Amino acid sequence: MIHHLLATWNKTNLMKRIAIGIVVGVILALVFPQASGIGILGEFFVGGLRAIAPLLVFALVANSLSQHQKGTQTNMKKVIVLYLLGTFAAAFVAVMVNYLFPVTIDLNTKATKGTGPNGIGEVISNLLLKVVDNPVNALQQANYIGILSWATVFGIAMREASDHSKELLQTLADITSKIVEWIINLAPFGILGLVYTTISGKGLSALSNYGLLLVILIGTMAFVALVVNPLIVFVMIRKNPYPLVFKCLRVSGVTAFFTRSSAANIPVNMRLCEELGLNPDTYSVSIPLGSTVNMAGAAVTINILTLAAADTLHIHVDFATALVLSVVAAISACGASGVAGGSLLLIPVACSLFGITNDLAMQVVSVGFVIGVLQDSCETALNSSTDVLFTAIAEMSSWPKEKRY
Repeated sequence: MIHHLLATWNKTNLMKRIAIGIVVGVILALVFPQASGIGILGEFFVGGLRAIAPLLVFALVANSLSQHQKGTQTNMKKVIVLYLLGTFAAAFVAVMVNYLFPVTIDLNTKATKGTGPNGIGEVISNLLLKVVDNPVNALQQANYIGILSWATVFGIAMREASDHSKELLQTLADITSKIVEWIINLAPFGILGLVYTTISGKGLSALSNYGLLLVILIGTMAFVALVVNPLIVFVMIRKNPYPLVFKCLRVSGVTAFFTRSSAANIPVNMRLCEELGLNPDTYSVSIPLGSTVNMAGAAVTINILTLAAADTLHIHVDFATALVLSVVAAISACGASGVAGGSLLLIPVACSLFGITNDLAMQVVSVGFVIGVLQDSCETALNSSTDVLFTAIAEMSSWPKEKRY
């Protein structure tokens, strides 16, 4: 009987299990508000994420850079520029949305003071000092800026290494991702504990902020998909962008919404590229690349949640600092692919810009998991549909105008 229940549980979709955890957490908080031991589940889950996140960031970034191949055709440069531009634009839009619709989230701040930097000068100074931190210390202290910088250096240096050495780095990244997958599978119980702690301490009204946060996240992603991306398309092909935009959203975005994996959606995107009459030598490279580095949805998630944490801690974010955050979020988002909860686990990188501690950053991550049932699906739909969209316009921009979509 127990074995059958476990088998059924393991076969159930993770997002459904998290939804069950949320419901059970709310019920337990209302029925047994004094059973504080239930909250330990949330602390255990957040602790596991906090422990593995630094190694995850290092392994993924270093491995990604070490596998870079030379000799791709000229058209790929245009695709890559579009990928980076689109991701940065999405990050910047998320910052602007935060200025218009600031939102706070429930964080346990009793042990931490929210003291942020005084301005762009201090942000850049702190950033430069973190870049050159001892790599071992960066991993130990969860200095994500230092981790990113050293992972970049190691990854570029590893390009000249033997294939065997690169395979070892690939293995390290795979093993770390597998451990993260195990921890993420504990999310239903962790979320149960976190929801229990929130509801038992602050009542059902605490959930209203989650709803508002989700509306802002999805609304921002919709704005990027329906306004920002069409604007980029129009600049590139000088024709009505919406037929192509809607086709990519309908074919690629809808499938990605349900698979919640850019990598799993690669065959769908390849088929769509073939249907659009694109060069297979280009899209056979750009689509897999896009599933790794084209992360507009992830950039939105990272910025919205980071700035929500800053607002909660009363940390003022000036415009220049917001620009730096957009760049950091765009770079961080490129490492979010292929990892369960990837964009959420990179939030501490952005949080570190504002002096937000790793403990608080991981609380923000846990909030992301609570709303992840919809957030992750919308994020992946935006990411994957944009892979095809930008691949198409990079090539179509050189076609005769009458042949463009």
